[in-house]
Amino acid sequence: MRSFRLLSVLFLIAIGCAPPMPTSTPSPAVNTALGTVAERYVKLVLDVGQQDEGYVDAYYGPPEWQTAAAARKVPLEQLATEAAALRTLLRVVNVSGAEEIVRLRREYLDKQLGAVATRIAMLQGRRFTFDEESQALYDAVSPPMSETQRLAIIDSLSAAVPGSAPLAERVETFKRGFVIPPDRLDGVFRAAIAEARRRTAARMKLPANESFVLEYVKDKPWSGYNWYKGTAQSLIQINTELPIFIDRAIDLAAHEGYPGHHVYNALLEQRLVRDRGWVEFSVYPLFSPQSLIAEGSANYGVDVAFPTADRMEFEKRVLFPLAGLDPARAEQYYRVQRLSAKLTYAANDVARDYLDGRIDRAEAERRLVSRTLSSPERARQRVRFFDTYRSYVINYNLGMDLVRSWVERNGGTEGNPDRRWQLFEELLSSPRLPSGLR
Repeated sequence: MRSFRLLSVLFLIAIGCAPPMPTSTPSPAVNTALGTVAERYVKLVLDVGQQDEGYVDAYYGPPEWQTAAAARKVPLEQLATEAAALRTLLRVVNVSGAEEIVRLRREYLDKQLGAVATRIAMLQGRRFTFDEESQALYDAVSPPMSETQRLAIIDSLSAAVPGSAPLAERVETFKRGFVIPPDRLDGVFRAAIAEARRRTAARMKLPANESFVLEYVKDKPWSGYNWYKGTAQSLIQINTELPIFIDRAIDLAAHEGYPGHHVYNALLEQRLVRDRGWVEFSVYPLFSPQSLIAEGSANYGVDVAFPTADRMEFEKRVLFPLAGLDPARAEQYYRVQRLSAKLTYAANDVARDYLDGRIDRAEAERRLVSRTLSSPERARQRVRFFDTYRSYVINYNLGMDLVRSWVERNGGTEGNPDRRWQLFEELLSSPRLPSGLR
């Protein structure tokens, strides 16, 4: 019966029989149609999650929907049919007269459903190239890094860290002088988190009850993870398997917490799920375009909360002393870190060659050492990440660059922090997706 009512509504919209409405307001028929597709989308994602461990990154919708998904175990073929049917139904919904956020909502549902269909196809055994996969799942393709550009960065790093040993070894030896001692780790991280939250709360209205639990873990393919629990609550885990350098305190505090993943999820829940009743945002499928916005905004949020000069001052005054490190060396360390960060696209290229089968695991690890100056231990962990998350790697650097470009193109430069925070908050609490940032 639900499907029949939905088709009736969609047919009326398609032939223009829905009652005329002001251009800024969607008709009740549009709201009904989108809401029905949204509910079925959530249930579809939960069903796929039963076949794909780790697919549902967060869910805080009706608990009975999750219970029902666990009980029914729908076959992949049937899930693929449902994904295709929902996209077909969605595409006849006319939102041309609605406000921008409603048009973005329809686009969001369409792109997310396309990613669901792709993930189902992967579970059924279909193989995609790295670029085909990233386009279908994340609505973006990472550009290759030119050898000329990479070698120019290598030359700059070689000058910044002189010596006769191989450059990767010299850079790793240099960085080891900036490891946070294990017994000081919690104090440093909590100071970084407190400052990140203070700066974010001064610029954004956070939910009154928001908070998170911080845990330290090992044996993970990632350095940090935010597990959003709903009602503005998160579990943030930091992987201490490898030594943690001083810059990671602010990076992870902002990326996983404020104004990154924790704030992003809390704002989506408050402003879209609770205020607007858009149930599709109560579920977060990890392998979807939403992840590029999530990771890109979390990485860019580090710079939004801690502009270069402010960050350096805070690091020297607070974090370096807490870690027992010499603040006089902070600027030298960050000069090397900024250069090293420019090599991240080279890591995408390694992932592309590895996942497309042109190189094996040993060669992928070797290239991460030689081309991105990673330590052998970090190269091994990175390849584990490739194995687990595949083309997801593009969401960090390409995502950050797309978010930064959109914010700055609309006036949110470092010289105009009010506008930058305004646009950043708008992005965090809207359905805008990668193709909408270009």
